[in-house]
Amino acid sequence: MSTVNIVEHIQSILEELRPTILQDGGDIHFIRFENGTVFVKLYGACVSCPVSFITLKMGLEAQIKQRIPEVISVEAIEE
Repeated sequence: MSTVNIVEHIQSILEELRPTILQDGGDIHFIRFENGTVFVKLYGACVSCPVSFITLKMGLEAQIKQRIPEVISVEAIEE
């Protein structure tokens, strides 16, 4: 799969999962895909939530890796 297709697929998965995150008062935005890693930015309640790491790794990362084998990890960045 080309990098453009991978990015489009990642963004599609994020849009699919976004309503659940928004429902809990947070949000997540795609930043970039680089060397197998998806970089995202957390907003709202996700920033201070003590379980956001679990949501990121066990939820979002697991979903993306299951659907896109080229993805190795998902990491939240702070700007």
